Amino acid sequence: MITIALSCALLLVCLGMARQARAETPDWENPAVLGRNKEPYHCTLLPYPDEESARAGTRDASPYHQSLNGVWKFNWVGKPDDRPRDFYKPEVDVSDWDEIPVPSVWQLQGYGIPIYTNVRYPFPADPPRIPHDYNPVGSYRRVFEVPGEWRGRRVFIHFDGVESAFYIWLNGKQVGFSKNSMGPAEFDLTPYLQDGENTLAVEVYRWSDGSYLEDQDMWRYSGIFRDVYLFATPETHVRDFFVRCDFDGEYRDAVLKLTAKVCNFGEKACQEHALEGVLLDADGAPVGKQPLFTAALKALAGGEEQVLELEAPVNSPRKWSSEDPYLYTFMVLLKMHSGETLEVVQCRFGFRKVEIRDAQLLVNGVSVLLKGANRHENDPWRGRAVTIERMIQDIEILKRFNFNTVRTSHYPDDPKWYELCDRYGIFLIDEANLEAHGMGYDLDKTLGNRPEWQAAHIDRHTALVERDKNHPSVIIWSMGNESGSGCNFEAGARKIRALDPTRPIHYERMNEVADIDSVMYPHVDELIAEGKKDSPKPFIMCEYAHAMGNAVGNFKEYWDAIESHKRLIGGCIWEWADHGIFKYTNEEPAEDGSRTWFWAYGGDFDDQPNDKNFCMDGLVFPDRAIPPKMWEVKKVYQYVSIAPSDLASGKVRVRNKHFFANLNRYGIRWSVSEDGRILEEGVLAPLDLPAGQETELTVPYASPSLRPGAEYWLRISFHLAEDTLWAQKGHEAAWEQMRLPLDAGKKRAIIFGKNLKLKVEEDSTRVVVSGKSFAARFSKTHGGISAVTYGKQMVIPDGGEVFNGPALNLLRAFTDNDNRQHQGESLKRGFYEAGLSQMRSYLKRFEVVSRDANTVCVRSHIHCLGSKGRGFAHECMYTLYPDGSIHLRNHLEPIGELPMLPRIGLKTTFAGELEQLAWYGRGPYESYPDRKTGAPVGRYESTVSDQYVPYPFPQECGNKEDVRWAALTNARGQGVLVLMDAPMAFSALRFTPGDLNRAEHPYDLNPRRNITACVDYKQCGLGNGSCGPLVLDSYALYGGTIDFGFALRPCRPQDGDIAELARLRLPDIHV
Repeated sequence: MITIALSCALLLVCLGMARQARAETPDWENPAVLGRNKEPYHCTLLPYPDEESARAGTRDASPYHQSLNGVWKFNWVGKPDDRPRDFYKPEVDVSDWDEIPVPSVWQLQGYGIPIYTNVRYPFPADPPRIPHDYNPVGSYRRVFEVPGEWRGRRVFIHFDGVESAFYIWLNGKQVGFSKNSMGPAEFDLTPYLQDGENTLAVEVYRWSDGSYLEDQDMWRYSGIFRDVYLFATPETHVRDFFVRCDFDGEYRDAVLKLTAKVCNFGEKACQEHALEGVLLDADGAPVGKQPLFTAALKALAGGEEQVLELEAPVNSPRKWSSEDPYLYTFMVLLKMHSGETLEVVQCRFGFRKVEIRDAQLLVNGVSVLLKGANRHENDPWRGRAVTIERMIQDIEILKRFNFNTVRTSHYPDDPKWYELCDRYGIFLIDEANLEAHGMGYDLDKTLGNRPEWQAAHIDRHTALVERDKNHPSVIIWSMGNESGSGCNFEAGARKIRALDPTRPIHYERMNEVADIDSVMYPHVDELIAEGKKDSPKPFIMCEYAHAMGNAVGNFKEYWDAIESHKRLIGGCIWEWADHGIFKYTNEEPAEDGSRTWFWAYGGDFDDQPNDKNFCMDGLVFPDRAIPPKMWEVKKVYQYVSIAPSDLASGKVRVRNKHFFANLNRYGIRWSVSEDGRILEEGVLAPLDLPAGQETELTVPYASPSLRPGAEYWLRISFHLAEDTLWAQKGHEAAWEQMRLPLDAGKKRAIIFGKNLKLKVEEDSTRVVVSGKSFAARFSKTHGGISAVTYGKQMVIPDGGEVFNGPALNLLRAFTDNDNRQHQGESLKRGFYEAGLSQMRSYLKRFEVVSRDANTVCVRSHIHCLGSKGRGFAHECMYTLYPDGSIHLRNHLEPIGELPMLPRIGLKTTFAGELEQLAWYGRGPYESYPDRKTGAPVGRYESTVSDQYVPYPFPQECGNKEDVRWAALTNARGQGVLVLMDAPMAFSALRFTPGDLNRAEHPYDLNPRRNITACVDYKQCGLGNGSCGPLVLDSYALYGGTIDFGFALRPCRPQDGDIAELARLRLPDIHV
């Protein structure tokens, strides 16, 4: 701290010397100019004429609100020198200009291009300077008229968001200037208004010195991207108010506290006024005696502001939480001396207190865990101009998938988002619009330690707190992201605490000024170490489980650690949604007019510099479609724990993991299944179980008649008993599946009839084994099965020179986690450096080792080696049976030193007609060794085509873990049953791993006619390597002596249910 203070003091000496040099510097290159003629920041508010209209609380309910959203005239140029300098003058004709919708970002309206970068600035970094040869400027014009009933009132214009800096003129006169793209900007238009038509002009600069503080990992857009509106107030106006509460020691009774700022905007002194506070419950009924308090205001001189501090007791209010977001309406009435209401301002208010005590985060005295996500504002069609409909879609999905927290990464969101979070129940970590990542973290470089940038830092902290202070959903202030440390953050923390001492502060890059410690992307072991520290501060992962592509490995292990250490309060997954932009390819439209589209990422607009697909790192796709990884998060985040107690007697332990809610809000369902087929199901009475409590529950299932080889499962699930804002009655909120301890015995062996015999034909190139309704052909060149026919159905087609039969495979299409390096290591790098990307097979031995009427055994011995001589010796014993069943017993021995491997298994090409897929294993969505908690074991039916998961950057997908059997059949139900000796991994796609590996967009892929199926001994886990630790050791896959087996069996409708067929085992053959 001493070093920081000294460096700041030395730098301050330079400020006076620089002033003269900066005299001619443009406002948009001068960090000392935060704005011109802007109104002070305040809470989100609108004036209403009376209590009735204020109760509605909507903008439309106020006659003193006028939206300026809509179509504006627009001109775009590539650099400031080319801008139309006089366009703001009403006499300048702009009728031939283009039109643009407001709000919008101009890049998605056809002006310039969006640029995606993560850390690098999209221009040469030389703060505060911005390139003059390319810094696009957008000029906006429109006209409006002020309603006649506004005469005599002050008229303000409010911008919710403009990127990145702008000037405003009205009727040819400059009104002001503003920076801080994600913050509000407000100007008093009263001196510039005229009767009738008014000409409004706004000049927006793509980049400014403020852009150095807006280096967030996101698309770089420009324009008026949030709402613009006018509002009118009386000359004496409640300019700002801050309402909060405190509780007694029992958190039962409260004291409501108000700070109100009343300003006389007129030039003359005003008369005395009175201020009243009114509290209404959610039904609009007064709470206790109203008004809660009344205060007299003195006669204010012109331009004078009076601050009032008031408080009143409230008995037993219903408290706000993420699980019970109960909102009151609080109104501030400004009355004239005569008692006439001059104006009413209001907000929705939740009685909620945030504290840090005993290294825990408390809400209303209850220790809470934050089950969160980081959320950027991005829409695939509208960019940063996010609609209310998209916000509601986001919040409904968040609630349905058991999230309770959002970090507004890395800036304050649209004000409407906060209203929704108040209403739906989401905790917010509200973050300042402050990231200077591209400057690095060295104290002599970071802007966080340069005093000439201190005012800009504090301005952004002030804007954050002042605007959002009345929202109960906001429980933590975050000072910014990845902006280094230094004296500016020390000053910012002091400012935030002065403005609002009721909420804790977070800032990951300088924990010493924060109330909460945090890091990004720790290893699970590092998280556990943090949990064991003796510190008074709680600890949060502000970013973790980087969700890029096929990701979110070992999520359960993170939460096992969190729930085992009281200091750990959760985390926010990076991040909510992929930042893809809807874009058509350059191909010509098809004959029917259709065009190929895709989700664009960095570089797809020829944007330079760019960080390619690093923006495709969301839990949901750009349009909010749900990928498989979300189901893992929902399961781990769920609020009910169900564990075996005495399953034989139907007893389980149920723990209510809610922090506030009783489990009686749920109905309870149960079922018992046999190999995925439900045998019995029922409903249990709701549990009256308070938050944090545990009880035993008995499921009254009847003991099933056991079938040899079958597995029996008990499933218990909790469903909403009533409709909510975010989900309908019956929505499943939590579930658990437990295998019942029922000994059904081993599978029965198949007994083949005497009339089923095998025939063997052999020549110099092949061996053909056939029976009554099948034929299997072996290639002596490749040393394996080259074709299989069951009846008239070709199951494995003969590929000629291309070997289609089962063959050792180590390759998966590398995921984003596999591709990117963590501390110099990555799965892909190790694979390539070991020479395994180009594997070749060397046949060492192939022979028919035994044959009789009922079985034929064929053995092959192959060395599968990469370019550096590393790989496996693979011995496979094929045992063929009279019905066409073929068992493959595989033995692997490593050759050379092998790195971590993507997978170990056999890859087979099956006939394309076998499109129908059924399996008994985990599903219905893809799963992996470290991401399968949310995928229950069951029997599922789908198609091969639907196994492909359309990640915006193609990669490994479609895998199913713990598969007992899988069937590929044609439209007539004929095909092949793949029956594993023990649960293994299985996938079937219309693409090979190589196809997916070579593609950069889905449009690069062409589905193959035939099917590529992988039966894997194991796959490597997914880990978090795209931005974080690699796969946990327990899920890493390495070479060694490995044995595994599976069988290919004919599958026909006349054979009956597939599960029955799968419960029959092939006779044991010892060779």
